[in-house]
Amino acid sequence: MEKVSLDRAFESFDEQWTPRVAAELNGQAVKLAKVEGEFVWHAHENADELFLVRSGELRVEFREREDVTLAAGELLVVPRGVEHRPVADAEAEILLFEPSGTTNTGDVDSDLTQGAAERLQ
Repeated sequence: MEKVSLDRAFESFDEQWTPRVAAELNGQAVKLAKVEGEFVWHAHENADELFLVRSGELRVEFREREDVTLAAGELLVVPRGVEHRPVADAEAEILLFEPSGTTNTGDVDSDLTQGAAERLQ
């Protein structure tokens, strides 16, 4: 068992759209990310994805339904297979909950595609 300070964890990196694994449990990863701007349109065919905003604001855009804007302290679960694009007009700090090993860009290859997320030090 290891305690994680979210303040220290978010202070330990500056890269945008590059999640860091803060913890793992029951086959799920808890990832931390700083985001700003637009991510790529993508879907995760075999996994739901939970977005929890710690600071700032995150808009999750959808092609076939109304966009959802999340403020600090709010969360949203995007069901598997639903195409979406996270957008942050200003920097936001978010937590992601998804199965360990999930590729950040889902079914899309882009310059933002990241292999296994780096573990926090």
